[in-house]
Amino acid sequence: MADDKNITVEILYIEPGSQNSLMLKMPQGSSIHEAIYCSGVLRRFPEIDLTVNKVGIFSKICSLDTLFCEGDRIEIYRPLVTDPKEARRRRAIES
Repeated sequence: MADDKNITVEILYIEPGSQNSLMLKMPQGSSIHEAIYCSGVLRRFPEIDLTVNKVGIFSKICSLDTLFCEGDRIEIYRPLVTDPKEARRRRAIES
């Protein structure tokens, strides 16, 4: 018998200059992909491409079919724009 209990999850997407957070109730046993789709975040931010953008729960990379738990924060990560090594090198030169 299926458990019809709903659980709360947060969807987080950060753009330069703004943090976008949505709280959502989903059936227990839902996947990250289902939560992202149901949240409407893909319509609101058409630049998100789940074949490119990585996702995670509390800063840990996960696959789209990962099931989440009550109170989890699902994060949608933007691709890196600058190589981290290059950014450190530039900061070292500037200081």
